[in-house]
Amino acid sequence: MSGDRLEFENPIEDAVSRLRFSPQSNNLLVASWDSYLRLYDVESSSLSLELNSQAALLDCCFENESTSFTSGSDGFIRRYDLNAGTVDTIGRHDDISTSIVYSYEKGEVISTGFDEKIKFWDTRQRESLVFSTDAGGAVGCVTVSGNNLVVCVDASMHIYDLRNLDEAFQSYASQVEVPIRCITSVPYSRGYAVGSVDGRVAVDFPNTSCSSEIKYSFRCHPKSRNGRLDGVCINAIEFSPWYMSLIHHLMVHMIDHQTNSFLVATVGQGLL
Repeated sequence: MSGDRLEFENPIEDAVSRLRFSPQSNNLLVASWDSYLRLYDVESSSLSLELNSQAALLDCCFENESTSFTSGSDGFIRRYDLNAGTVDTIGRHDDISTSIVYSYEKGEVISTGFDEKIKFWDTRQRESLVFSTDAGGAVGCVTVSGNNLVVCVDASMHIYDLRNLDEAFQSYASQVEVPIRCITSVPYSRGYAVGSVDGRVAVDFPNTSCSSEIKYSFRCHPKSRNGRLDGVCINAIEFSPWYMSLIHHLMVHMIDHQTNSFLVATVGQGLL
């Protein structure tokens, strides 16, 4: 892939809710509000697969190169066979399912929702739901890093140890100070990048004992209206092997998270 942006012949017409780089290849998984899960080959900037899900998709994740999962506005957790192009349902939440991640430490899918539940699914078992616990509030998003599960409720971040889920071992308020819409782990670090509903992005470090790990935050403003900055929701943050991508509304920012500098901002149909 050359250049700073991907251009596709068939652009996504609705809001992108989540994108995930494959941990094993240069494939990119994209979930959107138009109910489609799409798989792209980043090297060729081509669409490899497109599957309809009958509901707006709010999050997605890889298990491996052939299997992925989504959480939907109808509460259902869906599994996708990316080789066969098939979709099935493994379970559901009692309200909107907001976020989903795959834990390689546990070999389980973890989902959250507005029903204030954190659910653990093992698709190797006859009964996929293996554990469920209360989150103490409607969960906006989650991320997992090793044995740490970070659950975001409003502007608060609660960190659980996957080996002991009785209660969060650490809780703190993010710098964004408003409800967190998305969160992801910073590679090769103990930090987390969060995006807010009002267009703010922050990199937080729960444990700042390392002096090189410094918190910072900034705003993303695609345009102004009537002389006022118009901040819009940050729907997704994802790290490529080189840069961090931010998705909000119809704009994509490429940022070097190590130097906290903008590299490129693009807007328009067909850009991702």
